[in-house]
Amino acid sequence: MGTFQRWITITMPVIDIRRPHAGSMTSTKAAVEHVAKAIAKQYGVDHHWSGDQLHFDRSGVKGRITVARNDVHVRVELGFLMGAMKPLIEREIERQLDEHIA
Repeated sequence: MGTFQRWITITMPVIDIRRPHAGSMTSTKAAVEHVAKAIAKQYGVDHHWSGDQLHFDRSGVKGRITVARNDVHVRVELGFLMGAMKPLIEREIERQLDEHIA
């Protein structure tokens, strides 16, 4: 008899948000930094800049915020346990972006 292998693909929850902005790159990056600090305080997330991308991570969360000339793009990958909090985290990110970027 042959060996039966079963592969299970688990798709991790992803938050993907884009927001247009009319500000300069400098002012928009400052606003993104403000948002990142608020989220970091609430969720214990570390962050750092690499060019026009703010990278952040903590156990169960990894992502980036990219500041472009006309928009801000947030992409967050959530681990299995944090996936249960996706709606809450997504709402908070959207609230912060609407308050500080729009």
